Amino acid sequence: MPPLISRDEALRLGEIEDHAEIETLIDRAWRVRLERFGDSTDMCSLVNAKSGGCAEDCGFCSQSRFAEADTPMHAMMTPEQILEHARAAEAAGAHRFCMVTQGQGLSKRDFENVLAGARLVSEHTNLKRCVSIGHMSAARARALKEAGVQRVHHNVETAESYYPEVSTTVRYEGRVRTIDAVRDAGLETCVGGILNLGESREQRVEMAFELAEVNPTSVPINLLNPRPGTKFGDRELMDPWEAIKWVAIFRLILPEALFRLCGGRNENLGASDLQQLAVKAGLNGVMMGNFLTTLGSEPEWDRQMFEELGLNVARQEDNGANPRPDNRSGWLDGQSPKTPVDELVNSQDDANFWDPSTQLRHRRKSSVPRRPDGSPNTYPEIVHVEARGEAA
Repeated sequence: MPPLISRDEALRLGEIEDHAEIETLIDRAWRVRLERFGDSTDMCSLVNAKSGGCAEDCGFCSQSRFAEADTPMHAMMTPEQILEHARAAEAAGAHRFCMVTQGQGLSKRDFENVLAGARLVSEHTNLKRCVSIGHMSAARARALKEAGVQRVHHNVETAESYYPEVSTTVRYEGRVRTIDAVRDAGLETCVGGILNLGESREQRVEMAFELAEVNPTSVPINLLNPRPGTKFGDRELMDPWEAIKWVAIFRLILPEALFRLCGGRNENLGASDLQQLAVKAGLNGVMMGNFLTTLGSEPEWDRQMFEELGLNVARQEDNGANPRPDNRSGWLDGQSPKTPVDELVNSQDDANFWDPSTQLRHRRKSSVPRRPDGSPNTYPEIVHVEARGEAA
């Protein structure tokens, strides 16, 4: 479906600052969300299956070898470890599970681990399967589908015109080629980006319309969580009303995409009433549990945020096999395992989520190479507080 607003209208909406006007925009986006998806939700959880030592220079990421931050390290998980975290995500009420690794791509050995993990998650849980493993060939995309993966995440991160400020070692064109390979293999696409990297309002609109051209099944929106020692580590957090406004604008430009709010939502939005306002701005779900290197919210808190708006966070029976509103291509044939709907956990202490505070080790760098774009590697340090639940 084409965008519901023009570029000019999107730019005008991007300029509004009055909270009452933003609330009117939110109500408009809420109606669009309900018309397309009703009361259904799409809750996701992830595992950082391999972390640290990334050779790329993405300016937002502490895993980059060009960041002065200590490198968060985690060896490639075994398929059994991946399944263990998937089961925790399922018990907490997630509908889908994403296996994530760092870098532009995987070795043959690590790729086989991801395939084996996907097979186990398919066989032993009722979760939908997603991966985020960097660039890939058409052959690898087909292998993922054969292993039971249904959707591949690969962000463009920002507008094409601003992209050189974000990364010089990972080309924008390469990201688009990977997205094309994923689609050609018959897989669903999950493509989004990060707001507050220093892009202009015009570039945010540019990114939204570029995403509309890609027409992804799912659009994850991240809000920069400035990490000390990274290129963007000295940026201020985003004003929460500004962030919510842009969620609503993106919803009007991509009316049929599944939207989820992911990294940085606790740090930038803080209190539950503002996060719930972001849900009204057009979200289908959030990333439950923890993020790649930072902590997230409690499962009960996330579920309640949607339920209070009359949205249904429960799974359908045989959630992995029966179509939901996000199903454009159909799932694998066969009967899915029983879903533990009545065994939902309310606290991360009750479920073995991926936990970066205990499962990552941080290795201090002895030296940091100069960034390929020539920008300095010494960045002002900021005060950062890990967030969980309503803390920010």
